[in-house]
Parts: sequence; structure tokens; C-alpha cells
Amino acid sequence: MPNVENHKELVPFEHYTGLFEKLDPVEAAERCGVKYDPDAQVFTMRLLYVDYQITWPKFSIKSAAADGFALYNLPAQMLLIRYLLEGRRSVGTGAFLPYREMPWGEVYLKPFTGRCLNRAAFTFGTRLDAFRAAAAQLPAIPLDKGDASFQLEIMPGYDVRLIVWEGDDEFPPNSQILFSDNFPKAFSAEDRTVVGDILISDLKRRM
Repeated sequence: MPNVENHKELVPFEHYTGLFEKLDPVEAAERCGVKYDPDAQVFTMRLLYVDYQITWPKFSIKSAAADGFALYNLPAQMLLIRYLLEGRRSVGTGAFLPYREMPWGEVYLKPFTGRCLNRAAFTFGTRLDAFRAAAAQLPAIPLDKGDASFQLEIMPGYDVRLIVWEGDDEFPPNSQILFSDNFPKAFSAEDRTVVGDILISDLKRRM
């Protein structure tokens, strides 16, 4: 069992694992563009540069990477499950969008701002060198935006740009998170918030 910081997460986790048991694994694999081995009944999925093996119908997760973030994080596991349930493989145009410009973005902007934008600003904007060092541990692409910024792959074909501005005596630190424009085809507004949240957590643990 992964670490559970908030025991309220167990209720939706059990709900989604129940739905996961009922899905058609072959259809899900084709729709999502992920590998499925029908003999072993195992999906292979990549999240934040780490490959995971997910068994079906009874959910379990493992990886050759012992420090894989999703091994210990329920929201990350639920994101993988929900992608299999509702997501689909798609290709972006190369454009990136802020959260508020995607479907339901205005409605859920406040929780996204609190859980992701403010958290990223005060986690990374006060420690830019540590932020750069953490991102350097991943195949992140450095960008020339803000005071420090990187493009990172969440899942194959789905990229996020994390931009941070350092605070000073007059202004607090600030951040922006941009999503490749195919995100709405695969991830709900809540899932996009989870994407930002787990990305920040994975980088933070590397600082």
C-alpha cells in the first residue's frame, strides 16, 4: 500500500480500482496507446519518465525503478487508472495552453491555483538553483521563460511547461504551468490539477 497522506483519498481510490476491474483491457490499451500483455494481464505505462507494470483485473503496480513516484503515491496511481478508464492517445499541435483556457478551466481555476500555481511558486521560486538541479535529474528540456523553466513529459505525448519567477522585496514568487494542447482530449480538469500536483511533488522530493 502506498503512503496515504490524506485518508479521504482511499475512497476514490477504491472506487476507481473497482471500475478498473470491469474495463476491457484490450480496448483500453488500443484507445490509450499503451502496451498490454494479455497472457500476463499487465499494462505497461509511463509516468514522469518511469515505466510501470500494472496488473489487471486486480490492480497492483510495480516498476524496475525502486524510487518511482507512482509506487507510493495514490493520486499518481489514480491518474494512471483514470487514463485507462477515460483517456485516449492524441497528438498535440505543438501549442501550449494555461489551465484556464482549457475546458472547465475557469470553473476549477481556484483549486488549481492553490494546489499547483501557488505551491510551485513558493516551492521553487525561493530556491531556483535547487529547482534547476531537481529538473536536471530528469530528461527535462530547459526553456528561456521566467527566471527558470522546463518542459517535462507527464505521459508519452503529453507535456507540461513549468515556469517560475523568483520573488523579491516587492513581489512574491510566481509560477505558470502550461499544458500541451492535447491534454483536454485525455484528462479532465481535475486530472490536470493532479498532473500539476504530482509533478511538483516529484520535483520537490529531488531538491
